[in-house]
This record gives sequence, structure tokens and C-alpha cells, in this order.
Amino acid sequence: MLDLGIVIVNYNVCDLLRRCLETVFACGGDLQFRVWVVDNASPDESVAMVRREFPQVAVIANQENVGYPAANNQGLQAMGVGEAGHVLPGAPRYVLLLNPDTEVEPDTLGRLIAFMDEADGVGVVGPKLLLPTGELDHACRRGFPTPRASFYYMTGLSRLFPRSSRFAQYDLKHLSVDQQVDVDAVTGAFMLVRTAAIVEVGLLDERFWMYGEDLDWAKRIKDAGWRVVYNPVVKALHVKGRSSRQNPRARIEFYRAMPIFYYKHYRAETPFWLHFFVLLGIALKGGRPLWSDIMAGEAILERRSPHLLAP
Repeated sequence: MLDLGIVIVNYNVCDLLRRCLETVFACGGDLQFRVWVVDNASPDESVAMVRREFPQVAVIANQENVGYPAANNQGLQAMGVGEAGHVLPGAPRYVLLLNPDTEVEPDTLGRLIAFMDEADGVGVVGPKLLLPTGELDHACRRGFPTPRASFYYMTGLSRLFPRSSRFAQYDLKHLSVDQQVDVDAVTGAFMLVRTAAIVEVGLLDERFWMYGEDLDWAKRIKDAGWRVVYNPVVKALHVKGRSSRQNPRARIEFYRAMPIFYYKHYRAETPFWLHFFVLLGIALKGGRPLWSDIMAGEAILERRSPHLLAP
């Protein structure tokens, strides 16, 4: 049985994708894995490069940029992991969402699979992700952006009091970077997920186009009773943001993901005063392109086709 299926969604970063694939296939051991690259209509030579230099990789070449969650879902379906409750024979035991701007160490994949094999209740695990500067990519271990956590983050209280467990609820800077800990979410740049957890909750929510879908997936998995773990014993490199910087839509989608996540998970339990400040903060940060989404309220959840969502 296949141990691991890896999905790499690529957009216009041919050189980084090449290096990512080189490090993946340099992983030793007896791990049985297969890689799917889903290219979102890159104008560079990404698709040709993969087909030429990595013939063992399955390539899905989209004719348009369908967004990050939709592209990941294409890869998941191709490996036999479909909607909630539907997994084909031969599907891998685990799946890995991996960004093309990451580099894994030779033992990264094997050690994480071994960790998951010994921890039945863990649905998601992520490693210590380091930036090229050697600093921690703080997105690799996060709390959920609850209304209160978002308020502390947007008002700067989390930066003023980074060691406070109350004010640093989102970026968890009060915790040691070398401490293995259960968290709310790890980043979709490197997100190893147990297939059994996907069977319960379904695929990524395509109402997100970019950003927020990894947080949403982690929340649904945690709500189903699985643990999400940050494991700093295992490391990987993340050359962050180069692909998204090339897409002018990325910044807008970063803020548009916020009201989608908020209305989906928290609006019903948020008092009016805090609801007002959450929307005000999103409006100020996101600017005019977000105003119509904010005015739409819960109707924002109907603006995108809920394709392949869990029931």
C-alpha cells in the first residue's frame, strides 16, 4: 500500500519547484510515495520541466488558475482521496500538501510518517519550517483566528505582548520553537494529513481561493476529534511568498479569506460589539475590494460554488 501521496500546487516558480522535487526524491528509506504536481496555468516552463526532468511525477496542467484549494483537491482526487467517506482502493495512508517553495531534508518524510504511525489520534502534523534567514516561519504552528485572537492580532496587542498566552493566541510566540505541542493548525505549505481524517471531513473548501483553506481544514479535522501537532524535531525550509507575490489577486484573497472563515465558524457565537470590531478590522486591512464581501454578511458563503465540500 502506498504510504504517502504528495500534492504540490505550482504557479510560475519553475526553479523552486525543481529544487523542491529534487529534495523530495532525495529522501531515503523504504517510504513508498508518489508525487502529483498540479500547475495553475504557469506562464513559465514549469510543466515542461517536470515532464522532462521528473517523469515519475504525475502532472495535472490546468488551463487557468483555479486557486490553491481547488488545485489541491484535483491532486487528492487523482490519488484516490475524494469527498467525505469516499476513498478508492490504493489511496495512500497519508497525504502531504507541499508548496513548491519548500525543501525537505533527507529524513523529513520518513520521520513524520513514523511519528504518525505511532500516534493514532493525530490527524495532522507539521514540522519546524525555517525561512532562508534561519528564523521560524510562524505560520507553521498557529492558533485559530477566533474573534478575540483576531482582535488581539489586528490591534497589535500580540506584537506588544508576544510572551502572553492570552494576546499571542494566534501566532503562539509564547511557546518555545523547539517544543512539540498540540496546536490548532499548521500551514498548508507543509501539511501532512492522515487519510482517515479526510474520510471524515472531506476535501478542502473551494470557497477559499488562496489562504484560509488550511486553517479551515485543520478546524474541521480538530472538530472531528483528531489532534493537530507541531513536531519541531523534523525540519524543512520555506522560501516564503514568491509565488503569491507574482499574483496581484493574492493580497485581496488573503483578506477575503477572513470573513469566509469567520462567518463559517464563529459568527453565530460572537457578541455584537466584537462582531463589529472584527468586520471593521477586516475592512481597514483589506480596503475597498473587501467592502462588498463585508456588507454581504453570511451571504459571502454562497458566493463561491461549494464544490466537493463535506456534508
